[in-house]
Amino acid sequence: MSTILIRNANVITLDPAQPVIMGGDVLIEGEKIAQVGKGIAVPEGTDVLDASGLVATPGLINTHHHLYSSFARGFAAPGEPARDFVEILQKLWWKLDLALDEEGVRYSALVALVEAIKTGCTTLIDHHASPSCTDGSLDIMEETIRQAGLSGCLCYETSDRNVVGDGVAENTRFLKKCQASGDDQVTALFGLHAQMTLGDETMAAVAAACRELGAGVHVHVAEGTADEEDCLQKYGMRIVQRLHKYGLTGKKSIFVHGIHIDESEMDLIAATGTMMVHNPESNMNNAVGVQKMLQLLGKGILLGLGTDGMTSQMISAARAAHLLQRCHHGDPRLAFVEACQMLLENNATIANRCFKTPRGQLKTGQLADVALFRYAPTTPLEDGRVYGHYLYGLNYAPVHSTIARGRFLMRNYQLLTLDEDAIAARANELARETWGRIQ
Repeated sequence: MSTILIRNANVITLDPAQPVIMGGDVLIEGEKIAQVGKGIAVPEGTDVLDASGLVATPGLINTHHHLYSSFARGFAAPGEPARDFVEILQKLWWKLDLALDEEGVRYSALVALVEAIKTGCTTLIDHHASPSCTDGSLDIMEETIRQAGLSGCLCYETSDRNVVGDGVAENTRFLKKCQASGDDQVTALFGLHAQMTLGDETMAAVAAACRELGAGVHVHVAEGTADEEDCLQKYGMRIVQRLHKYGLTGKKSIFVHGIHIDESEMDLIAATGTMMVHNPESNMNNAVGVQKMLQLLGKGILLGLGTDGMTSQMISAARAAHLLQRCHHGDPRLAFVEACQMLLENNATIANRCFKTPRGQLKTGQLADVALFRYAPTTPLEDGRVYGHYLYGLNYAPVHSTIARGRFLMRNYQLLTLDEDAIAARANELARETWGRIQ
């Protein structure tokens, strides 16, 4: 069993019992944190990192990512620019995911995982789509997660838009595989695109599989107005009611976005304990509206933060969430605390429903996920002031080292598990090939 001692860091534990330890130590044994404090004795054979001048925090968590979206960077969809969200899906995302082959799936994921490590993000809940190579695609995603050394909760985006029920078999197979292995590094949910691309036959098949496997779903909900309009027109009910009808609400399920849900849907989400994820940067980029973040939190809904594939930088997502709410409501008093709690507390709670090993604090018994930032606080770093350092200090600070599952993935700015240059070079070639298949 390997042992690591992080020595003399300014430690943000996120443990209410000792929130900040200036000049503190973190002892890691195997995959878990053994001790946090000051002046910890060094066991024989320990790998000691002198963390003077560094701030140690729990590894960041992304509760909604699309690793496959990496090849969208710099891509311009053919034809006239998309005028609304449905056209963005039709002209960009549904063409890009259809053009991915197996190697494209692998390298688009590796690109995003490099970025995750370099920004201190150690746990990702991903939502994958590659309709030209559905079967086995989650195995490729699993291989990349393990190669990187991160933790991942994976799913495939079930949809009827290319083939009826595409993804049902892949999700079912992969869920069974994960459940049989009992391994906690890679877990699974049952992925769904959105209700507007899912007919009743597919929804019934998903519901049956989730009942059999005791699984929750990971689904986009009311991201654009067209999703709610489609559900009302076709089924005479709103989206959350339709999902609930099939038994797909509940504490194991993640509903993403929820921008255009009404209060009755919020109340149903709250009553069923269903998780939600806010993706402010993506929502602004797609011009789909502003999530009622504060109202959702006020109803006791477990609301976390994701990036929707735009980036792996989680602190910037929290910063965007708080600034967007202030701008939208015209009130500079809003959303600072809430955005930080979503990033640092709610994301950990969501992850702890998806994985067995607890994470999100630097505390004895927690998973040894640590991000070390090169950051010299110029104002007091102490309990009650930590959030300000996250959003207006650590957001700009380079990550010096990233530890996940008790293993250095990056040390002194050097990636150890992934070859960034080789990945970038091959991804560049594959992106061009992928774009060439898009009409």
